Amino acid sequence: MPLLVLASQSPGRAKILTDAGIAFETIVSEVDEDAAVADAEQRFGGLSPADTALLLARTKAEAVAAVEGADGAVVLGCDSVFELDGEPYGKPYTREVAAERWRGMRGRTGVLHTGHWLIDNRAPGGDSEEDAGTGVTMGAVASAAVTFGRPSDAEIAAYVATGEPLFCAGAFTIDGRGAAFIERVEGDPHAVVGLSVSTLRDLLDPMGLSITDLWT
Repeated sequence: MPLLVLASQSPGRAKILTDAGIAFETIVSEVDEDAAVADAEQRFGGLSPADTALLLARTKAEAVAAVEGADGAVVLGCDSVFELDGEPYGKPYTREVAAERWRGMRGRTGVLHTGHWLIDNRAPGGDSEEDAGTGVTMGAVASAAVTFGRPSDAEIAAYVATGEPLFCAGAFTIDGRGAAFIERVEGDPHAVVGLSVSTLRDLLDPMGLSITDLWT
């Protein structure tokens, strides 16, 4: 079993890890995202878009870490939230919502926040120094500013009809057809896709691990 378990079914996140030479196994969480956010807001008040991304990343990681199949691994949960004018935008799910968002985003700049939460799920004091768990659980947010072009209504309709933006935070992705309508990214472009490898490297360090320990 690979040392890393990814608590996400996102093809974009899986491709980032694969391209970075990182071995991993996928275990999808069954988290009710809306319920998790509603519960947190009831307890703590309003959440910023960045806080929401981190909350959901942690919720997903903790759900998968509780699964027997994740024993002996480090579990990574990720979630992305797009922010425009201080408002959070998750997945649009429908063509109508996706098209409306694009008409409002064109020619403007927003921020894509990706929360990362890593849990050391190895057994404390394992059989060897290499597999001894630390019990560390921690997270971080990687954000990047995205400036959109000005696609025409016809281009927006054609893009939405592909289905690509329906399950992406903010109704866009830079690793597919949507790249044609994005003029600039300031920050880690991997964070826009949904997983920052440099952030993962930072989170591994307190667990006594290096990113090279995950390489295939």
